[in-house]
Amino acid sequence: MSEDQPYDLSRFKATYFEECAELLAAAEETIARLQLGEGDLEDLNAVFRCVHSIKGGAGAFAFEDLVRFAHVFETSMDALRSGRVALTPHVADLLVRGTDTLGDFVRAAQEEVALPADHGADVTAALERILIEEPEPPSAVPVPSGAAPVVNAPILWNIRLLPAAGLLLTGNDPQLLFRELAALGEIEVVADLSRLPGLTEINPRDTYLSWTISLITDRERAEIEEVFEFVAGDTADVLITQIGLDVDGEGEGWGLFLPLSEPAPDPAPAPVAAVPSVPVLPAPAVARADPHPPLSAPIRSGTNASTGASVGGSGGSGIHTASIRVDLDRIDRLVNMVGELVITQAMLGQQTTGFSVESHPELIQGLQELSHHTRELQESVMAIRAQPVKALFSRAPRLVRDLSLKLGKQARLVMSGENTEVDKTVIEQLSDPLTHLIRNSLDHGLEPPEERLAAGKPAEGTIHLGAAHRSGRIIIEISDDGRGINRKRVFDKAVERGLIDRTAQLSDEQIDQLIFAPGFSTADQVSDVSGRGVGMDVVRKNIQDVGGRVVVQNTPGLGARFVLSLPLTLAVMDGMLVAVGGERYVLPLTNIVESLRPTPQQTRTLVNVGDVLTLRGDYIRLVRLYELFGIKGAITDPTRALAVVVETEGGDRIGLLVDELLGQQQVVIKSLDSNFHPVEGVSAATILGDGRVALILDAGALRIMGERLSHDATVAAE
Repeated sequence: MSEDQPYDLSRFKATYFEECAELLAAAEETIARLQLGEGDLEDLNAVFRCVHSIKGGAGAFAFEDLVRFAHVFETSMDALRSGRVALTPHVADLLVRGTDTLGDFVRAAQEEVALPADHGADVTAALERILIEEPEPPSAVPVPSGAAPVVNAPILWNIRLLPAAGLLLTGNDPQLLFRELAALGEIEVVADLSRLPGLTEINPRDTYLSWTISLITDRERAEIEEVFEFVAGDTADVLITQIGLDVDGEGEGWGLFLPLSEPAPDPAPAPVAAVPSVPVLPAPAVARADPHPPLSAPIRSGTNASTGASVGGSGGSGIHTASIRVDLDRIDRLVNMVGELVITQAMLGQQTTGFSVESHPELIQGLQELSHHTRELQESVMAIRAQPVKALFSRAPRLVRDLSLKLGKQARLVMSGENTEVDKTVIEQLSDPLTHLIRNSLDHGLEPPEERLAAGKPAEGTIHLGAAHRSGRIIIEISDDGRGINRKRVFDKAVERGLIDRTAQLSDEQIDQLIFAPGFSTADQVSDVSGRGVGMDVVRKNIQDVGGRVVVQNTPGLGARFVLSLPLTLAVMDGMLVAVGGERYVLPLTNIVESLRPTPQQTRTLVNVGDVLTLRGDYIRLVRLYELFGIKGAITDPTRALAVVVETEGGDRIGLLVDELLGQQQVVIKSLDSNFHPVEGVSAATILGDGRVALILDAGALRIMGERLSHDATVAAE
């Protein structure tokens, strides 16, 4: 980079906005606990730290609107955690609005757009109002057993800021730090010019000054440390010493708070050269102790003020971070390369099928090791992309609470399986469907309290949101104990909107699926909650985009259950290659229960059902793949073919009639939606070792196709 070219801060901004997203999510989850009355003082401290961290980074990048609002929000949080303001339900709701507004300013800064000048003005005024109305702080605050006494008298602190040469290159500005300190109390700043080189040797991008700050404040040490949160460590050493200050303003060397680590015995102050005083910020005259007192241990990056643990930074034995932040595009490229590696490994295996261990022992051993390492690499890469659905589920309590108030209903949300891990791409596609399904349960499913009581139900309805692994897929369930889906009303609305003919003969399941039709809605009038007919359509489209599907289980009068079946991963899976006529298909290995060659006694035909397979006393529908896909040359006699029993996500089992099993192998999943177009009964495609394309079958969709084929055959026979 040339000397006259400005320094590119884009990568630092990208990191900052990623951290903001995490901090906002954490703050929203914590405030939700506070609203329910389940929070404590540490939760208030956690929200304060989130807002303070967002504010600190915003100041470094000169996002003035964001800094201005965050400062008001932070001040309110400080009043709450200090006990000067009570956490009432009204204040808790205000914190929710504050988090939303803070998120608006963050997004505006990220997208480099200007919000209206009055954006968030009502929230800002409300936050300032609770500060104005707060009672006077008590003269003494009860202190937990074993803690240091808290005294409201002002304390004199001596702070040494020793920046590294590249401090300014990180986007940090000492002036902003001084302003933050000035908000805590009265300060005086003295600059040390001893490291300043000659004019011809100055590099304008380097930092040569250091500073000594005297601060008189009644705030705690942790608040001072938080000012330097973004600079302490590799970019600067921050040394804080408490001098003390009695009521007459005379300095006294007693300590109120423990240092971050046990300091060494204070050495005698060494003589230092006088440095000029630089009045960086206006400050009234204060009583000064020794301008260069002994220094306590430095604050290091990631310091935990409560435990005194120092992490990272130079000097000292710190605990180093165990994670790094990686751009998702890089992970996607890595996943794609692993997929190509799996295909190449399969091709090599295909080329060596005729080789024996005796003739080529080293080659066969090498291919086996390659297969083993490829599998381990694939599993490791998939684990990198896996994330718990907890972050997604954490938004649901607030949605239920806010919408219940708006609709005048009573609802309780029960969640389970929050730690179930899902591919990150799948999680991103789940946000809108979950929102629409929860809104649908509240608006159309749950009845008003008086209607529930009249039906013999409790006034408060229940919505269950759960996640689990099942049959090699991710199952997300949203259920309620409301009125269920009124099938007659759905049918009539579908006829009214021209979606079906009045004479159409539809099964209950087919009627339930009509709610996913574009533009379909049973609402009598359009509101900001429902009525436009786009919600459920979005649900089905987003789920189908990631190779999943939606199953509706409806019990009129007792409630409805929506089951989202999603692939565990979007990259590589274990499959069983089967042959039907001249075609090859892949069945997900986790769906397969068993395979067998049926005997004549095990196959029969039932009225209104079709072909079935009797297996240990159970009747299992037999689905002939050659009939579904119109394949010629396949074995049609079940006693000469093979029946592969597979289990769907709903727990149902069907038998798929195939010619033979060709073997198990890892396959790379290729989306049909993005590369071709959706095909019923097929979830994706893959490339085999010989270069041919094979379709990956969807057991659940095959079950539906088999039922429809049997129904059509029955109708035709009549």
